[in-house]
Amino acid sequence: MNSFPDFIKKELDLILSKNRFRSLKLPNGIDLSSNDYLCLSQNSKVKNALIAGIEFYGAGSGASRLIRGHRDIFERVESKFAAWVGSETSIFLSNGFAANLGLIDTLSDPRTIIFTDRLNHASILDGIRISGAVKKYFRHKDMNHLQELLEKSDTNSRKIIVSETVFSMDGDSADVTELIRLKKEFNACLILDEAHALGVFGKEGAGVACLTLNSKYELSDIDFRVYTGGKSLGLEGSFIATSHLYKEYLINTMRTFIFSTAPIPAIAYALSTSIDLAIEMEKERTRILENARILRNGLKEIGLETLSSDSQIVPVVLYEEALAMQTASFLQEKGFDIRAIRPPTVKESRLRISVNANISKEVILQVLDCLKK
Repeated sequence: MNSFPDFIKKELDLILSKNRFRSLKLPNGIDLSSNDYLCLSQNSKVKNALIAGIEFYGAGSGASRLIRGHRDIFERVESKFAAWVGSETSIFLSNGFAANLGLIDTLSDPRTIIFTDRLNHASILDGIRISGAVKKYFRHKDMNHLQELLEKSDTNSRKIIVSETVFSMDGDSADVTELIRLKKEFNACLILDEAHALGVFGKEGAGVACLTLNSKYELSDIDFRVYTGGKSLGLEGSFIATSHLYKEYLINTMRTFIFSTAPIPAIAYALSTSIDLAIEMEKERTRILENARILRNGLKEIGLETLSSDSQIVPVVLYEEALAMQTASFLQEKGFDIRAIRPPTVKESRLRISVNANISKEVILQVLDCLKK
């Protein structure tokens, strides 16, 4: 039997042989790859709020929130966030992965059936896996397929439907209205991940759910909405927007909340400032989406595939891994920090271009010019 180091080396050699080896690379050049959509990570007011939060609350929380890690700022920022996105309340956690993983795990058991969009984030899929629930994939954004699966399912089983609202790799948007209709028709729980929508879509940047609802449905028809502080808000942490009843349940059952050291209080303090700033950034939202539209149209004119992207996330599908890596390297040499995304993260190798508030139309045109070459 091989030793453990031999096993690890063999696995790494296998990854290398498939041209899927990954290594860390520092940011360099114009940011066209991060999720800092509103560029608040470098905002002076946010940075000053973080410093002030450290001075007031210290460097860390010291324990889980149920032991000694709870602070008043957590409750204040939870209330402010809930008011922003139109929910009764919210619960604050360390990051979006912990939120999705813990939420799905605590709502499920082996008798639960979870209907998940095939392109949902790994945190959602891992939550389903550890919960032991029955997993049913529906074809990406295919509501007819979802309905077929729901109709065939056991009527006595607890059902959960889960979807991102803006998909992190394809950059397209879910049909929230139809997801709510199916949730209500089949008496299911509905979870929406708004990580990449927050700050960019909806009234005051409150997300796709707020944007797409009509008089027929209410935000309260969505049982749980998951958001992150690590993208448009420029910091870290996550929020689950929900009802008071469900929040109490999560506090008492969600393992990633109960057994994790509470987030750094200064982060919550600075997030309050980020929320205030994000609400007022309507011009930035308009510029982001307009520049993304210009980019998509330019890519299509070149003959490059952008799938069904309708957001600030623009995939450039190149299919071949080597070509994606070479193109990314070429663009990086030209001063544009654009990264290649390869299997198994995505099915088709691609560039993932992410448009933020600091990107000008001129930069978009320069990128297009480079890609023509």
